[in-house]
Amino acid sequence: MSASSAFDALMEFDRTTQALASVAGRTGWDQETVMPEGAAALRSEEMAALESVLHARRTDPRLGEWLMKAEASDEADKAKLRHLKRSFARNTKIPEKLATDIARHTSAGQGIWAKARAEDDFASFAPTLARMIELKREEAACLAAGGDLYDALLDDYEPSMTGAELQAMFDAMRPRLVDLRARVLAADAPAPLDREFDEAGQMALSSKLAATFGYDLTRGRIDKAVHPFSSGSGTDVRITTRTSPRDPFNCFYSTVHEVGHACYEQGVRDAYALTPLGAGVSMGVHESQSRIYENQLGRSRAFTGWLYGQMRDQFGDFGVADEDAFYKVVNRASSGYIRTEADEVHYNLHVMLRFDLERQLIAGELEVADLEDAWNARFEADFGVAVDKPSNGVLQDVHWSFGLFGYFPTYSLGNVYAGCLYQSLRKAVPSLDADLAQGDTTKATAWLREHLQQYGGLREPRDTIVHACGFEPSEAPLLDYLEAKFEDLYAL
Repeated sequence: MSASSAFDALMEFDRTTQALASVAGRTGWDQETVMPEGAAALRSEEMAALESVLHARRTDPRLGEWLMKAEASDEADKAKLRHLKRSFARNTKIPEKLATDIARHTSAGQGIWAKARAEDDFASFAPTLARMIELKREEAACLAAGGDLYDALLDDYEPSMTGAELQAMFDAMRPRLVDLRARVLAADAPAPLDREFDEAGQMALSSKLAATFGYDLTRGRIDKAVHPFSSGSGTDVRITTRTSPRDPFNCFYSTVHEVGHACYEQGVRDAYALTPLGAGVSMGVHESQSRIYENQLGRSRAFTGWLYGQMRDQFGDFGVADEDAFYKVVNRASSGYIRTEADEVHYNLHVMLRFDLERQLIAGELEVADLEDAWNARFEADFGVAVDKPSNGVLQDVHWSFGLFGYFPTYSLGNVYAGCLYQSLRKAVPSLDADLAQGDTTKATAWLREHLQQYGGLREPRDTIVHACGFEPSEAPLLDYLEAKFEDLYAL
């Protein structure tokens, strides 16, 4: 077989694998949105069966033969081979039974977590979590080849990143974040919203916000879920949000956040569809899109001025006097329990808490039986507030029920990347504030699509950010942005 024939065979085989993975993803979306509760046991078997088929394809010996012979003719083809070699090397280390056991347990675990969260009963979820950690440790041991178990899991979400690198980044961020937090909390804070906002109105404005940020609803849809998420790529990218009667910002900014993810997937070049390049390159880069949409753009003084008018149109007088007061309410800082509702000052502290705890869980330094107490003690130390119930603490996030160990730190890495992108975006689009004040995000989102989103998996994660920004990423732009914004907001 010639090099070109091997490459063609490899791409044709992978195209079917990509399509099947897309079906599995859609099945997962269904489970979290519209699947009847009684279907959970069957769904776990379906997901295990799909994973068995996918694992068999991803470890097919012919892949190794084709990869040995195939040669790339351009940058995109080289990137495709890089992804496939990495995937093949990774998947061949994991036994099929382990892969299907994880898929089965993951599917069942989500429903058990959701029920435990609704009932504020961590004990009912603890055995499921303990088993998940056993499976993920086993997977990590297969992948690590004697190295760090957590790094092996992290590599699935942020290739080439290590826990030590993230720890160094967090150590550099923490002093300035803690100092800013203390100064902000010592200042007078605006009162929160104090009325109820009907669900239909929230969802209507949520849909308008999605369209405003460029989400193509002919290739997507918005549904409700316990924990908002984005799913899919290419021509079928779906998002979810959630509503809260007294906190419409939960709905609006969850939607804008997930739209950032979705627009990344919708923005990838059509030519990359159903190839290894046809999706976002890493979760850190993905989070850079969701966070810059949500925060630097969506929570800016300019954009919230426009949003204030939209809220008055939708809900009438809701007790906020003017655009300036509204900007302060949107960006109100407080030591709240929930990560997804956290202001920009506190958000990364939430992530650091989870990062430390999950590293300890994977390393065997913390047992599930002690996790709730460890969480509560760490939260009170970091935030100065005692956790009142598990749904506001250890049960609030869905990630561990899915076995997503190594995922949490990518949220803060995404914030760091977003800070770098925003610095470059402001220079490239001088009219940014004037545009956002009119509810016009087109220049901003077009810049992100042109400089980052369209390339999908073409480059390695860090190189993707360097290419877009023109400089090596660091935490400094994010911290500078946060200090400037909140010092102005709170007259510090």
